[in-house]
Amino acid sequence: MGKGCRRPPTVVPAVEADVPQAAPGREPQPVPTLNQVEEITRKGRPVSQFVDSILNLSPVLAALLIFALVFAEDAFFLGFVIPGETAAILGGVLASHGRLPLWLVIVLVVVAAITGDTVGYEIGRFFGPGIMRLRMVARKEPQVAKAQELLRRRGGTAVFIGRFTAFFRAVMPALAGMARMPYLRFLTFNAAGGLIWGAGAVMLGFLAGNSYQSIARLAGQGTALAMAVIVLAGLLLWHARRRRSAKDVSAPKE
Repeated sequence: MGKGCRRPPTVVPAVEADVPQAAPGREPQPVPTLNQVEEITRKGRPVSQFVDSILNLSPVLAALLIFALVFAEDAFFLGFVIPGETAAILGGVLASHGRLPLWLVIVLVVVAAITGDTVGYEIGRFFGPGIMRLRMVARKEPQVAKAQELLRRRGGTAVFIGRFTAFFRAVMPALAGMARMPYLRFLTFNAAGGLIWGAGAVMLGFLAGNSYQSIARLAGQGTALAMAVIVLAGLLLWHARRRRSAKDVSAPKE
């Protein structure tokens, strides 16, 4: 071509934006809105919501609520609805946040557990078989039968063991009262179980702290809690024996 001629511009075909395509045979997934994401998050974190609501209470109200839930679990069979173990663990969470002293939470939970069991024992002793006709108890007849059999075979030991299982914890005091177990014998095993269970549950919550997923796994898991408190009891026993041995060695010989 001559110098006076210009080459016509090259026409470049338009290129469509690279939009991700759905896999063959699948419908494209819609992008969730912000409200949908928040709703999914809320549904996935029921424990954290419950903990947050407790943390927003004043320390006095939170302490009273924890005491009431643990007490009512055994005294009025509230354990069929909300295990006192959950309240005890949440008490430990409050202590980890500095809302309540750790020692106070342990004392509240232990005292509530022992006194609640005592009330449950007296209810079983005075009202007897009438308790078995309560709707919430009658629906659990097979489990109640197992608890009665355990109490018949193990006596006071069943009261201690029952403390570490949610269902047995709710019914064992009343069954012991119905069976006319001597109160001092009941109190001995009840206090031992309440002390270990209460301290162990609170410490689990204290160590879990903000880990709501851990709390969700711990709450209601009687087996896991029993293992934890048994380990704690073993450590305390080992420490006591070690101190006793040290005293024996240092004591002057005659």
